[in-house]
Amino acid sequence: MTYITELWIMQTVVLPAVDVLLLAFIIYKGYQILVQTRAVQLVRGAAFIGFTYAAAYLFELQTLLWLINLIAPSLVIGILIIFQPELRKIFTRIGQGRVLSIRAGSQTYQVESVMSAVEILAYRRRGALIVFVRNVGLKNIIETGTRVQAELSSALLLTVFGHDTALHDGAVVIDGDTLVAASCFLPLSEQLDVRRSFGTRHRAALGLVEETDAVVLVVSEESGAISLAYDASLYYDLTPEEARRRLEELLSAGAGDTTSETQEVSAFEA
Repeated sequence: MTYITELWIMQTVVLPAVDVLLLAFIIYKGYQILVQTRAVQLVRGAAFIGFTYAAAYLFELQTLLWLINLIAPSLVIGILIIFQPELRKIFTRIGQGRVLSIRAGSQTYQVESVMSAVEILAYRRRGALIVFVRNVGLKNIIETGTRVQAELSSALLLTVFGHDTALHDGAVVIDGDTLVAASCFLPLSEQLDVRRSFGTRHRAALGLVEETDAVVLVVSEESGAISLAYDASLYYDLTPEEARRRLEELLSAGAGDTTSETQEVSAFEA
């Protein structure tokens, strides 16, 4: 009798509860991915088509049903072509999830050393582009630059960006406490609503974080403003203290999604 009772509780209470919780988790994660990849318009378009089809079926609008059924295959192919960059980013986000990650989460970053150099560079109006590797490897980015494999320090960053050396142009890639490469090229953002005043550095930073989970620190050569790019967004003109705090949160071992309660100036504002 006890076995039957436990089996009944398992089938009618526990398993349905687990089913609902898993579905809610999948929906929540899916929403996070869509927001971070700017693919909300894809969902809106699909919802509109689905609503139109449901209305046509409910009210037996035969002509509209015939038209939708006729163009459905071509429409699916068109959506895949038009939204190919967004779909690629969605699958990248899924693949870089921490559950699937094989990289160790115990990397340590010398945030203080980086920020000390960044404050000096900002004061001198020397442009800088600093990439921090997280879970997704950046081998293809590293191969576009010059291998350094040196211990990270403020002096090293100032040497790279503080003078017009051969490594000044492009980005440096930092993995843990190692400066892996310098003079690396980053993909430019394809978004159309980025501020026109932003230069190549900011667009390159945004382009990389649209495709990977990297964190990019930018120093503007024109204004000396310090910016951070992560999760497909760019936050412009942060104070050194704010940039330092966010870097520590984003790069700390096991850090999840970070939301700041302080004022954020996004790259997508007018």
